[in-house]
Amino acid sequence: MLLALSGCASYAPEPLGNGHGTVNLNQLVVPASSMPVRDLAAHRFDPADGLDVTETAMLAVVNNPQLKVMRDQLGVARAQAFAAGLLPDPQLAWSRDLPSSGQSGLTSAYSLGLSYDIGNLLTRSARVKAADKSREQVHLDLLWAEWQTVAQARLLFDQVTSSRAQEAVLTREVAALKPLDRQVRVALASGNLSYDGAAVGLNAMADAQRRLAETTRQRQQAESDLRSLLGLSSRAPLDLVGAPYGREPDAAQLQQALQSLPARRPDLLALRAGYAAQEQRLREAVIAQFPAINIGINRARDTSDVTTNGFSIGITLPLFNRNRGNIAIEKATRQQLHDDYDARLLTTRNDMHQLQQGLTSLQAQTAMQEAHARRLDAARAAARQAWQANLMDWPTYLSIRGNALTADLDLLALRQQRATQAIALETLLGGDWTAQAMSATSPSSNRHK
Repeated sequence: MLLALSGCASYAPEPLGNGHGTVNLNQLVVPASSMPVRDLAAHRFDPADGLDVTETAMLAVVNNPQLKVMRDQLGVARAQAFAAGLLPDPQLAWSRDLPSSGQSGLTSAYSLGLSYDIGNLLTRSARVKAADKSREQVHLDLLWAEWQTVAQARLLFDQVTSSRAQEAVLTREVAALKPLDRQVRVALASGNLSYDGAAVGLNAMADAQRRLAETTRQRQQAESDLRSLLGLSSRAPLDLVGAPYGREPDAAQLQQALQSLPARRPDLLALRAGYAAQEQRLREAVIAQFPAINIGINRARDTSDVTTNGFSIGITLPLFNRNRGNIAIEKATRQQLHDDYDARLLTTRNDMHQLQQGLTSLQAQTAMQEAHARRLDAARAAARQAWQANLMDWPTYLSIRGNALTADLDLLALRQQRATQAIALETLLGGDWTAQAMSATSPSSNRHK
């Protein structure tokens, strides 16, 4: 018993954390070797000069709270795979009977038996393979979640930087309208201008301020969402530098990625691993329909001091159940997983083509909007000079400024929409879709194993 107790696990309490999040980014260690995408693995993490879009994605992979939970789930899957490979323990039974009558010549009786469940050994191989495939599925689900987190970090980086750019444009617009707004209010107060005539000027400033307030709220919400994704405290600085993510595949790269998609994308590989695990569970259920066998040896002595040695065999009679219910369940589950994989693959291919078409349209629309915004910016600059020289009335000047402002904001929105489409397409392609990346190590590497 002492030897057995010495090999047992011990208990130690684990207190809960405070959930405050990270405040100082310099305290975090972000190893490039733990990154799920080649672009991130080749980048050096240094938050001292601000976070660029790649460093933001790296920080999300390492510090995202939900990914930490999924890594814990991977630990549970490893433990379950370990438990599935353990052999069942034998059963030792001992009993003792003491005669209650005073008859002479009687002695105490005992029974000592050792038995083992042979049926558990028959299903062990299938059970172990199913647990291994389940662990592989959890690992691939984690990798897919990391890739989605990378995409979400890039999206939020773009949203924050785009909102900040729009906020800067609107702040400049409000500052530029202030002198004219003061003139309109002075003229209105002195009676030189009616309310009907002042409406255009008053509405221009009010509209710019309203847009600025809405953009500020959007920027604050995007910054809050990004901090939550990165596992940062609300007090942590969010110094974003550099351009947003902007890589877009061409038609040849898209076709190449589509051909190798089932062998690269982690969620599809996870579904295949789950299907393989279900195959083993069905095999285990089929094997379990055979009679369960329990064998043992025993030694006994009765009250008349007669000692016997023997053996026992226990067998389940397959008359009614025969494990038919479990076999039917496992077959139906396998069919469900089979159809789920086909549906996921079809939906992915259709979504990718739709996103590619949308990107093509957005590219042309962005080019036209850029040219339109440049023309209106030039018109605004000329109108400002003409208004300052008293060569243009202020309603016309405000109309030109309003059109130029709308064009600038529309251009920023188009660029953000285009980046969103490109990031979504790359995620559907499976993260790394370039020829160099696809010829490298597959997603089912041992990074999390």
